[in-house]
Amino acid sequence: MPGLKPYPPLQLAGRDVYIREGCYNCHSQMIRALASEVLRYGHYSVAGESVYDHPFQWGSKRTGPDLARIGGRYSDDWQRVHLANPRNVVPESIMPGYPWLNTATLSAAEVESHMRGLAMVGLPYTDADYASVAECGQGQDRDGCARRVSARPRQVRPEGEPAMIAGLITALLIVIFCAIVGWAYSSRRKQGIRTDGTRAAR
Repeated sequence: MPGLKPYPPLQLAGRDVYIREGCYNCHSQMIRALASEVLRYGHYSVAGESVYDHPFQWGSKRTGPDLARIGGRYSDDWQRVHLANPRNVVPESIMPGYPWLNTATLSAAEVESHMRGLAMVGLPYTDADYASVAECGQGQDRDGCARRVSARPRQVRPEGEPAMIAGLITALLIVIFCAIVGWAYSSRRKQGIRTDGTRAAR
């Protein structure tokens, strides 16, 4: 997919936390090509955007919302409060809290080791990518690194998205119309009514 790059260090570390804490048990990262999902979550997922994901996070079982396009939708402060205690921002949430993440530390050595491991299976990390790990691992620069990562959201925004959404809605309306016509035709046949409006002899 044009322009797609592997996760930068801080995003990769965040993804490791996502997998370690079992977030995938309740959240998917795969938006299906259904009008209701596209309207709620954004453009449907395509295989190419997950080419660098090891393992990928596709799936359709959800207890919580899909997170494929969640990046940039909420502020960093909202995310911190939500992770510590979800009910502080969403009272009806059944998601458990993860307060220990507020004091968790980031190991630059572990992140770089993971990046080098992924490079061994084909991810195009460069020496410049490895060099950037150190600055993201330093506590005094972590916020600055986060801002730089946030400025490069890893999302797919194909052209023609509004037209695609309109097409999905049109297709959905056609399916509903055909279902109603089929139901009406079936009801008339059960009542013994011909297509010309006359009743068949018993």
